[in-house]
Amino acid sequence: MTAQTEQSGATQFDKVGPFITEAMERLGVPGAAVGIFYNGQEYTAGFGVTNLNHTLPVDSETLFLIASISKTFTATTAMRLVDQGLIDLDTPIKTYLPELKLKDPEATEKATLRHVFTHHGGWTGDYFGDFGRGADAVAKNVADMANLEQLTPLGQTFSYNNAGYVLAARVIEVKTGKPFEETVKELVLDPLGLEHTFYFAEDVMVYRVAVGHQVHFDNRPTEVVKPWGWPRTSAALGGLITNVRDLIRYAQFQMGDGSWPDQDGQKVQLLKPETMRYMQSKQDDAGSMSEAVGISWMLRQAGDVRLIGHGGAAHCQMSSLQIAPDRRFAICVTTNASIGTNLCSEVVKFALENFLGVPDEEAEHLQLDSEELSSYAGQYEAAMSKLTIELREGQLYLQSNPTRPFPNASFMPPTPPEVRLAFTGPDQVVSLDYPSKGGKGDFLRGKDGSIEWFRMGGRIHRKLKP
Repeated sequence: MTAQTEQSGATQFDKVGPFITEAMERLGVPGAAVGIFYNGQEYTAGFGVTNLNHTLPVDSETLFLIASISKTFTATTAMRLVDQGLIDLDTPIKTYLPELKLKDPEATEKATLRHVFTHHGGWTGDYFGDFGRGADAVAKNVADMANLEQLTPLGQTFSYNNAGYVLAARVIEVKTGKPFEETVKELVLDPLGLEHTFYFAEDVMVYRVAVGHQVHFDNRPTEVVKPWGWPRTSAALGGLITNVRDLIRYAQFQMGDGSWPDQDGQKVQLLKPETMRYMQSKQDDAGSMSEAVGISWMLRQAGDVRLIGHGGAAHCQMSSLQIAPDRRFAICVTTNASIGTNLCSEVVKFALENFLGVPDEEAEHLQLDSEELSSYAGQYEAAMSKLTIELREGQLYLQSNPTRPFPNASFMPPTPPEVRLAFTGPDQVVSLDYPSKGGKGDFLRGKDGSIEWFRMGGRIHRKLKP
């Protein structure tokens, strides 16, 4: 790398700070951190504070919950076992877990890890069991999944599915004979030198840690969210705690050939090159959530740049990891506010444009008449929320109403403001307003052409009959 190239990267990164600072103030985000890998160099920085009640500055070492980005660590661990011949993506999970019983007989007999990692299981996905910290916690969670409704036939429809990752965790436990978290540490965290990536609160309490904040839209003050952690059974689907330094290191591995230097500087082949490519290649559709899904990774094109990535959201800590393997570029953003998803999106767009020249292109909005729009109005229901879509003066409005606590029984999310929807394609919409601005949704039709589901945030919501 030339000194000029290195200076160019540093110059570009200097622009990121003022952009984040302005966006944080505008959106009401107390703290954030960003990491960028560009032209062989790492750049990291922290902004704001960890906790409005105890105002420590956020720095590059500050630990955040990264929630569903954890799913890519789970999949990477599983693929190491695939390469070792211990598990197979297309072998029925029941082969590994003979006691498995799901509500749908076909899903019980035929569900595979491929269905899990591509979110095509079809059963209710937003289920978060809490069975304590014992060695049998994951096994108990799997047994309790027998009660989950099968919403769509196995393999038919993408619907973001947290619960499936508990099955993956249990398969990993059974095939290795070790606790899930121990196996992830042995196969991924330790080989990559991720020394500040943890699952348990007792491991992070000696470090600087961010706390989530609920941002309100009715003039109430922003408040710290309690409690802080996840139950152990959510480890595989969202339990990791880390900082942007470790995330950027992890991203460098994911854009490579599966090898990584050990403590002596000797390269060790952790995953086969073809396995790395396979994980990052299209396995199935991803509905309105992304253009496609790989093995856990969400895949999309930004201009001529191929991106793999994942987001995370839990306890009002929102995060994003986006990697451009062909361009050797990665960006991660961690935040500590419920509005943080919007900050992540804005920062990622800014970085892609300034580092890679990817323009921020907004999809053109279609004009539909009131008769066409009226067919989309109604109520839609999923495990954790009920959505109401109303047509008023030629405009569709979406009101989301949380119906269950998340991510644990002690925290009921507040009702967010109503947002407007605009069509960007046949049955495809985008939210125009905060807090879901830029969020995409799509309507799914049955064989008779009538609308059966509305998919928002990757989850399908069943349309209720009037």
